[in-house]
Amino acid sequence: MKKPLFLLSILLSSYLSFSQTDKTIDSTAVFVLDKMSDIIGDLTSVTFDINTSVDKVSASNNLIKSYSKTTVTFSGPDKLLVRTDGSRGQSGFWYDGEYFTYYNYDENNYVTLEAPDTTLEMIDQMHLDFDFTFPAADFFYPNFTDDVLEHFNTIKFLGKKTLDNEECYHILASNDNIDVQIWVSNKTYLLPKHFVITYKKESNRQYESTFSNWSLNPDVPDRVFHFLTPPTAKLINILKKS
Repeated sequence: MKKPLFLLSILLSSYLSFSQTDKTIDSTAVFVLDKMSDIIGDLTSVTFDINTSVDKVSASNNLIKSYSKTTVTFSGPDKLLVRTDGSRGQSGFWYDGEYFTYYNYDENNYVTLEAPDTTLEMIDQMHLDFDFTFPAADFFYPNFTDDVLEHFNTIKFLGKKTLDNEECYHILASNDNIDVQIWVSNKTYLLPKHFVITYKKESNRQYESTFSNWSLNPDVPDRVFHFLTPPTAKLINILKKS
């Protein structure tokens, strides 16, 4: 079933639309994105870190950055663990194929919800119903390249660039409202290294993430994805979006 580009739908809301103009599509850029998507799709499990910075426009029209570091673990089609520590505090997601749990370390409270039986369906539902966001989720959808082609009228290959002493393929996707730059590592495995989203009509504010510490197909015990409730943690309720 066709779905909207998840990451961009979270971050950009109405900015996904653009006027239907002639498209400029670079076949090399599409090839790199396809290869990256194929490699990720073949993984049985993976762990990686993401360092993220997000610009917010203040009341005085200044750009204020917030930072976070997230560790993500996927296993099979139905296991996910996400831990984030940053400017907004420390939190985590646990998904074991049956239940999804969100835990706030700072407030020591949690919520557990029944969830669909695959990770990607769970991500879609938890965002739709409760506005939870999942870092880098788009890269794990099999139709990633098709979604990029649908939502952008210009896709360019900008050449090979060195980022943190690592050679990368540099790709730009652009429409009237936003630019998305993606750096894909040119190591043995073509994996995402870095991406930047620039909001052209909002003081050029940016959302920027860097991937690191990839571990491909690690043996991750299923118990890792079961939330173990801290003794003093408080169970809370949350409401679905109306």
